[in-house]
Amino acid sequence: MARAVQRLLAIQNVLTDNFVSDDQKVDKFILPDGAVMTAKADSVSPINFVHIDGLVVCEYHLLDQTVQLVISAVGTQFENTASHVPSFRVIEILPSSSSPQASTNDISVKDMWATVYALFTLYHSQEVIPVVLSHTINNSEELRSHLLRSGLGRTAHAPTAPKEEIYLHRATFWQGAGTQGYHTRGWLPPSPFSVAPFPYIQSFTRTPTVISAHPLRPPKPKPGETLFRRFCPSIGEILEFTYFNLGSDTSEHLDLFHRWHNSERVNKAWGERGSLEKHKAYVTEVTNDPAVLPVIMSWNGEPMGYAEITYLKENHVGPYISGGPGDWDRGLHVLVGEDKFRGAERTTQWHRSLIHYCFLADPRTEKVMVEPKAENTSIIKVEFDSAMHIATIFDFPYKRSVLACVTRERFFRLDLL
Repeated sequence: MARAVQRLLAIQNVLTDNFVSDDQKVDKFILPDGAVMTAKADSVSPINFVHIDGLVVCEYHLLDQTVQLVISAVGTQFENTASHVPSFRVIEILPSSSSPQASTNDISVKDMWATVYALFTLYHSQEVIPVVLSHTINNSEELRSHLLRSGLGRTAHAPTAPKEEIYLHRATFWQGAGTQGYHTRGWLPPSPFSVAPFPYIQSFTRTPTVISAHPLRPPKPKPGETLFRRFCPSIGEILEFTYFNLGSDTSEHLDLFHRWHNSERVNKAWGERGSLEKHKAYVTEVTNDPAVLPVIMSWNGEPMGYAEITYLKENHVGPYISGGPGDWDRGLHVLVGEDKFRGAERTTQWHRSLIHYCFLADPRTEKVMVEPKAENTSIIKVEFDSAMHIATIFDFPYKRSVLACVTRERFFRLDLL
C-alpha cells in the first residue's frame, strides 16, 4: 500500500502545476542555432529581460491578473466554476528600449520564439502560459499571427471570453510549433532531410524476418549531418545526434563503434563483438536500410554513444505489436559507449531527447516503442521516467522482451523536457 501511495503522489506532483520560484534563471542557455540566452523569472521585480548574445531583445513582466484556459466546460453549467482548471498570472511582453530593433520597437519572430523558449524553461511546470503582446510592439500583429497560425498559442475557447490573451501551449512548443518555415533556430537544423512530412506512397519490404507494406521512406541524410541539437540545462551541455559517417578509408564513427562493441559492458547487451571488418559490414547494412537511421550521440561535440532509430513497420518487432505498428511509428536501440557519460541524469536527457527527435522528425509519428530484455530493469526504469508504459511482454526466438511505448499526446502533455 505504501508503494502505491508513493506512486500516486509522484503522479500528482507531475500533474500539479506549480509556479516557478523567484530565483530560477535561464543563464547562459545555448539556443539550437548557437546564440546564448539569459533570462530571469522574478515576480518581485517589475521588469524582466531576455538577453540574446548580450543584447536585450525584449522585456516582460507579470500582471496582477490570473486567467484560466477553460475548454471542455464551455457551454456547460461548469463554465464559470471550473476550479479544477489551474489559473496562471498573465505575462505581458514588451519591446526593449535597448534592443537591436529599439528604433522601431520590433521583436523578430526568431527572438519571439526564443522568448517563448525562455518562458517554458522558467515556468516549465505550466501546461499553458497566458501572455499579452504590448501595443507598444510595432509588429505585434505579426507576432500574434505567428503565435496563433503556428499553433504555439491559442485564444480563449469560450466565445464570449476576451481574446487579447494568448495561451502559449507547452505541448505544441516542444513539438516544434513556430520553427520550420518561420526561422532556423529550432532543434532540427536546416536541412532538406528535416523538411516534413515526406509524401505518402506505398512501398514494400521482404526479408527473412519481415514481410510488410509500408510508406516509402525519405532518402537518408548526408554522412555526418547533424539531425538534432538541444541544450540540456540540468547538464549544462549540448546534446547532438549526428548521422553516422562511415567514410571511405577511415571513419572516426566506425572506430568508435568498433571500440564500443568490443567492451565487455556493451557486448553483454548487444552481442556484436568482432573485427573492424565485421562492424563495417554491420554499419553498411544499416546505412543501406531505408528503415534504419544510425546516429552518433555526443555531448558538447564529444561522441558518447550510438543509436538506431527504426520504422517499426519494417522491423522484426512489428508482428509482436498488438494491432500492428502505425505507418510512421518509430523504435529505438541505444548504447552508451563512453563510461564517463553514464549516469541517471545524462541517461534521462538523451533518452527523452531521442523520443523528442522521433516526434519532431515527422508529425505523423504517434508512438515510439522500445523492446529491451525483460530482465534489464535499469533501462526499463529509464523508460518509465520518459512516460513509457509496458504494452506487453513477449518472446523473440533469442530473448524475452518488454515492449514499452509512449504516445505523442502523453509525451508532450507531461513536463518531460
